[in-house]
Amino acid sequence: MVWLFDSHIHLSDTDYFEDIEIILNQMKFLQIKSCCVSMNYANSLETLNLSKKSNLILPFLGIHPEFATENISDCVELIRKNHNEIIGIGEIGLDPTYCKNDADYPIQKNVFETFLSMAEKYEKPVSIHSRKSLDDIFDVMSSFSTKHALLHWFDGSKKQLQKAMDLGFYVSFGPVSVYADDKKSLISKTDLSQILVETDGPVRFSRCFEMKSGQITFIPSVIFNISKVLKITYDEMVEILEKNSIAYLGI
Repeated sequence: MVWLFDSHIHLSDTDYFEDIEIILNQMKFLQIKSCCVSMNYANSLETLNLSKKSNLILPFLGIHPEFATENISDCVELIRKNHNEIIGIGEIGLDPTYCKNDADYPIQKNVFETFLSMAEKYEKPVSIHSRKSLDDIFDVMSSFSTKHALLHWFDGSKKQLQKAMDLGFYVSFGPVSVYADDKKSLISKTDLSQILVETDGPVRFSRCFEMKSGQITFIPSVIFNISKVLKITYDEMVEILEKNSIAYLGI
């Protein structure tokens, strides 16, 4: 049996609460496992509880840069107590668009480094938010040994993509790649052994997705699109993605 993986989705977000049983049934039918990432302490608790409903939910706990100025000690302790039950650390990273003053970005870096240290200690993969901060991400990551790092929703230049490849990081592409030529161009330059797919739901997507929030059921469409860009069959792409996902997750 070959499994599909959504490498980055917020299934513990309130947008999914009412439909979670339907979503779990869809995942079982489509043979999809999901890396359920978290935003802050409260959401990390929700992720942990959700993962107890199904072994198809792979829990990632962490603090998103949007919430970096909050007290992170509770989330750190939650990871410490549950490190044997969680799959990874995330969503963590850097993003200057969330900074309200000059002090906020250094705080983000400190939080990012704190959770990278935990990932290193417990040998967990990390799911990284890198909007407008890729060069800083590369700089920070140079001090850590983890190679199980995903730059989710990769949106950098071809030069930055090559650096990510050289560093052994994984990059993921989502529903936008179905209709965005710039994403297709990046996909064509990505090493086959370092590519993953995601939805990043409940983010909403335009064009053929009609501004619907990201759903697990979008994953086959994303895979089909990527297979066309790379000029291989859908089945070949599925096998590559399963191998990459298992390597990234260390499972």
